[in-house]
Amino acid sequence: MKGKVIGDILVLKKDVENPYRLLEIPGVNRVVKLGHINGLKREPEVEVLIGDGTETIHKENHCLFKMDVAKVMWSKGNTGERKRMANIVRDGEVVVDMFAGIGYFSIPMAVHSKPAKIYSVEINPIAYGYLCENIHLNKVEDIVEPMLGDCRELAPRGVADRVLMGYIGNTHEYLPAAMEVLKDGGVVHYHESVPDKIKFIRPVERIKEAAGERDVEVLKKRIIKPYSPGVYHVVVDAKIG
Repeated sequence: MKGKVIGDILVLKKDVENPYRLLEIPGVNRVVKLGHINGLKREPEVEVLIGDGTETIHKENHCLFKMDVAKVMWSKGNTGERKRMANIVRDGEVVVDMFAGIGYFSIPMAVHSKPAKIYSVEINPIAYGYLCENIHLNKVEDIVEPMLGDCRELAPRGVADRVLMGYIGNTHEYLPAAMEVLKDGGVVHYHESVPDKIKFIRPVERIKEAAGERDVEVLKKRIIKPYSPGVYHVVVDAKIG
């Protein structure tokens, strides 16, 4: 049985013969089956197998995340990266989270570090609604400013010590905007899904291309998780300018 517990909901990827036995798992009160994740807004297809409703509050790394598992996504495989980002921000930094979702990275950074400001941009109105709720739940209203819309248009220019690009898909198309958002000497955390043979080649090349004449210093390259056969979700930290 492959599944993940989000709040009090067990999310399955495949059918099981007797889902009611899964209620024996501590903390599990409801069971749903996850289908495809669709589109830029990352909307999941979900079938409720046991219980009522699909909204829950998930706790991770001393942070609270309210969400509806039928409307927004949550990746257990990104847990390590969320913890890493929670402790990487330096005191007084300005951060722009270009794909904030429900606050996957913004909330831990605000809770565990001491940034001056985090601009959290999200294009999906439903995810944005939960982002706003999670900012309130975690009492970080004085740090995190939620912004609804396309980060290429909304993200403030020339202000960021750190830009987080925690979405995989057509992420490289947003790199030029990220370079405009960054101050000289700022750091971009660029996520991409890449075939194994070029997993740390293509992302770096794309960052350098977007940076143009600005210097690029690669600080860290790491695999977050396997994405599909022969393809990995990776992140590259690079200092720009």
